[in-house]
Amino acid sequence: MSDNLPGSRYLALKALMMPRETNAYGTIFGGVLLSYIDQAGAVGAHHAVACAGWPQQPLVTVAMNRVEFHQPVYVGDLLSFWTEPGRVGTTSITIHVIVEAEREGKTIKVTEADVTFVAIEMEGESRRPVPVRGE
Repeated sequence: MSDNLPGSRYLALKALMMPRETNAYGTIFGGVLLSYIDQAGAVGAHHAVACAGWPQQPLVTVAMNRVEFHQPVYVGDLLSFWTEPGRVGTTSITIHVIVEAEREGKTIKVTEADVTFVAIEMEGESRRPVPVRGE
């Protein structure tokens, strides 16, 4: 099997930006967006794993790369978090997350990032990486 999954776009999350999430400049904190990106990436990773027919197992975030903030995000923006599967390693899967805002009938790409997750086995408090495709 290839190291890459087909690049099917998946709507992992939608969120309305609220006033409590703003910084001193009146735009949404970057950290708020990073949190949503992490959540959407996890949903997208589980979806990609399920579509590939691999076993469902815990996936944990190990890296967030190439985060690019293209446009500011404002209170009232309805954000769509789209995911696309990327590289699949032995124990990891990378998901590309694209964040789009709906404004005045237009769709605007505001942020994007690559998030890498590792499949793990949990035994008590210990965690160990396991093959993402199953053993």
